[in-house]
Amino acid sequence: MGDKAGRAISVKTGKPNSLANYQALFNLFRLMPDKAKKPITGQASVTSGHRARLRARLCREPLDLSDLEVLELLLASALPRKDTKALAAELLQRFGSIRGFMDARGEEVLNISGFGLGLECFRQLLREFLARYAAAPLRKREILATPEAVARMARQRLAGASQEEAWLALVDAQNRLFSWDRLLRGSASAVVIQPRDVLGAALAHKANGLILVHNHPGGDPTPSSTDLELTRELQSLSPSLGLRFLDHVIVTEADCYSIFQQKLIPGASFLLENQG
Repeated sequence: MGDKAGRAISVKTGKPNSLANYQALFNLFRLMPDKAKKPITGQASVTSGHRARLRARLCREPLDLSDLEVLELLLASALPRKDTKALAAELLQRFGSIRGFMDARGEEVLNISGFGLGLECFRQLLREFLARYAAAPLRKREILATPEAVARMARQRLAGASQEEAWLALVDAQNRLFSWDRLLRGSASAVVIQPRDVLGAALAHKANGLILVHNHPGGDPTPSSTDLELTRELQSLSPSLGLRFLDHVIVTEADCYSIFQQKLIPGASFLLENQG
């Protein structure tokens, strides 16, 4: 049965958790030969013993496990009845690292033999979990003091994104973060941001300060001329609206670029570091 049977039932009924699905599974099980219902031995027991030893080592000292073993155990959480070692090895070979696997695009991982929709949903759940973990400063209302602090949240949220997105971090008078939301979503090469979109959102949330963040999926964090012009406009318009425009940060999967910190705009300074 496994994942393929589960997907077939889901496609047929559209209700993966419906009573009809469970009844269908029961009827199918009832029609199986008796020997097919017996516990699986042989290779399955070997896999079970190997996995138990990995889990014991994980609980004793997580750092002792290799990337392959960590990924193997992770995949086993979604595929408990399958040997996931070979699939883990193939994923690491294809994407280079655990991070490469987690940041890969959906269509890339779905091209790997043995990696189906069920595993992709599990991977997306993990990514969302990590993104919310990285956004913990929002719940603690932590003070944002550097562009790197902003970039950490953005990088986890936007890892593997195939299109540019603009996000807005809003802070109070003490630079305590209270809002972190997507502003706009664009194409693979651009996201069109108007000053009114940025400032309007800040005013609607009664923010005192704002940090604009957007990503460059291509991997180069260098701001474009359009990025710089937008930054100049926001810097010019914000004071008249009672807002502090603190920075425009560009992130990639491996880097971040603070326009103010790099002093690309005359007279601009990274105000987050200057607030008491």
